[in-house]
Amino acid sequence: MPEAATGCVAPAGSVLATGGPEPATLAAHRQNGGSTMTARVGKPAPDFEAPAFTNGEFGNIKLSDYRGQWVVLCFYPGDFTFV
Repeated sequence: MPEAATGCVAPAGSVLATGGPEPATLAAHRQNGGSTMTARVGKPAPDFEAPAFTNGEFGNIKLSDYRGQWVVLCFYPGDFTFV
């Protein structure tokens, strides 16, 4: 069977756990007194893993792999989607 092409077409990223079990849904998480992680100006960004094209190939990267370095993040909807 031929190997599937790798690309950035399927969601594969997420905020990385900071400890404890991951909630099944955000609503359940909030009902249990949990909070969500959000980015804050002037504060370190929450660590996350996301698909990226780097070093000539697609793969997942973690923000923490770039700690201490300047990083530019570009978020946009998929091509040909209505915004």
